[in-house]
Amino acid sequence: MGKMEIQQLTPAIGAEIRNFDLSKPLSNAEWKDVHDAFMTHQVLVFRDQSMTADSMVDLAHRFGRIGTYPFLKSLAGHLEITEVIKEADEKINFGGLWHTDTSYLETPPMGSLLYAQEVPPVGGDTLFANMYLAFETLSPALQDWLRGLKVVNRSDKAAAAATRVEQIGRIGAAEDAKPVYEAVHPLVRTHPVTGRPSLYAHIGHSVRFEGMTEEESAPLLSYLFQHQIKPEFQCRVAWQSGTLTVWDNRCTLHNAMNDYHGHRRHMWRITIEGDRPK
Repeated sequence: MGKMEIQQLTPAIGAEIRNFDLSKPLSNAEWKDVHDAFMTHQVLVFRDQSMTADSMVDLAHRFGRIGTYPFLKSLAGHLEITEVIKEADEKINFGGLWHTDTSYLETPPMGSLLYAQEVPPVGGDTLFANMYLAFETLSPALQDWLRGLKVVNRSDKAAAAATRVEQIGRIGAAEDAKPVYEAVHPLVRTHPVTGRPSLYAHIGHSVRFEGMTEEESAPLLSYLFQHQIKPEFQCRVAWQSGTLTVWDNRCTLHNAMNDYHGHRRHMWRITIEGDRPK
C-alpha cells in the first residue's frame, strides 16, 4: 500500500486518507497511524474502498465495541450494520439536520462509520463541524458559565424525529425500540482521549437545560445552535461509491444534505459504543 498520506479537508476539521486499503487487516502500526489521525482531525475520509459487510465490521471493531441504532432494524445477516437509504421518490432524508448521533442515550456512541454503496450523480454531501472550536471561540466568561449547565436530550424532538419516519416505514423498526429516549448530559463535554472541552448540544435532540423550561432555555440554546455551525468550523464531504467516512461523535456535529431529489442514495452505517459524557 505504501505510506499513508493525509490531506486536510479544511484548517478546522477533517482529513482525507490516501494510499490506504481498509479491506485488508491493519497492522498495529497502521492502526496507530489511523487512530492518531482520527484524534487530530475528528473526521477521516477514505476513497475507493472495496468493503464487504464483514470487512466493514472488522474495521469497526478496531475503533471499539460495536453498538446498534435504537430505532431501525439492522441489515439482514449483519446486526452491526444499519442501512441508510433515500429512494428516488422520497423527499425527506435520514439525518438531514445538524446533530450528533443519538445523544438522547445515556451512553451515546463514540463514533460512526458510513460507507457509500450508491450515491446520486451530484449532491448528498455531508457537512461536519468542529465542536472543540465552537467552545474555544466563545468568551471566557461564557465558557465558565456554560460549564455548569446540563442539557436534556430527547429522541422525539420534532425535526429529528421526522427524518427517521420513512426509514422506519421501509426498513422496519427495531424490535426493542422504546417510544422515547431521554438523557441529560453536560453542555460542555471533556473528550476522554484528548482532554479537550467541546460543546455537546445540538438542534436535533437538545430541548432545554436541566432545571429550566424550554421557553427559558430557548434564547441561549438558539445562540449556541447558530454559533456552532459557523462556516469556519466546518468541512464538507462529497461522497462517491466506495467512500468510507468515520467521525468522532464526541466532538463533532454533522448534517446530511437533502439536495438530490429524484436520485437514490444507499449507505451502510456502523456505530461504535462510547462512554457517558463528563
